[in-house]
Amino acid sequence: MSGHDDLPRLQKALAHAGVASRRACETLITSGRVEVNGEVVFELGSRIDPATDEVRVDGVVVQLDTTKRYFVLNKPRGVVSTMRDERGRPDLRQFTQAIEDRVYNVGRLDTDTSGLLVLTNDGELAQQLAHPKYGVQKTYVAKVRGRVTPAVIQRLRDGVELKDGPIRVDAAKILPGGKSKSHSLVEVTLHSGRNRIVRRMLAEVGHPVEELVRRQFGPLHLGSQRLGEIRELSAAERGALLSAAAAEAAGERPETAAKVTAGRPGDGKGARGMRGVAARGNPHGRRA
Repeated sequence: MSGHDDLPRLQKALAHAGVASRRACETLITSGRVEVNGEVVFELGSRIDPATDEVRVDGVVVQLDTTKRYFVLNKPRGVVSTMRDERGRPDLRQFTQAIEDRVYNVGRLDTDTSGLLVLTNDGELAQQLAHPKYGVQKTYVAKVRGRVTPAVIQRLRDGVELKDGPIRVDAAKILPGGKSKSHSLVEVTLHSGRNRIVRRMLAEVGHPVEELVRRQFGPLHLGSQRLGEIRELSAAERGALLSAAAAEAAGERPETAAKVTAGRPGDGKGARGMRGVAARGNPHGRRA
């Protein structure tokens, strides 16, 4: 933490980052709920360097650089997960035309898979979350052929052998109301980044996928977001995503990191607070 007079005071930096009003941020500090570089700070006059200091409120990382932007897209089927497709297929540019900043997709979704895709101009975070060594947990809902039984779900949990090695899910279940004589709906959670892994696993246990949707990426949930809709993350969601990334970088298990949810910094819930998607919002008032 720096003591230079030209650096912003902690409460001002928190307010500018969209955590709360400056007065409320002062209360968070004096209540011992703010950490800077791992140490609780009570001093209202403390100054920080937004470029180098890590600030947390109730354990949730606060993004102090307001030029960094984060979006969630509900990607439709048939769209390639790239900003410019050399073969002329529909790509992600159609959803980002109104965003002034140049953004990149975090990882990929298969062309025939729909659902949650993160886009950001935070290149460092994008590379980290997409790297195979970081186990970002993802949840999918699959419409598969045939009637899935509890025994099949147990096989997925125990693990199956594929050509590129064994793989097992973190969780799986049959969804109620999705069964018919010819099809089933299955929810699968795993942290592997291997190519088409969900489709290959389900085919291996005898239930080829006909439709696949990614509903969750780390602490981010698709919720009721419409197909083709793109929205900017709220301050709460940004904090949850950065906290999950920090947990993974520190070597926490993916199952632990994925418990970081979108509780708003300062709401008393902490990084493992409210479940589900936090209230939508654009704290910087910019066009999405």
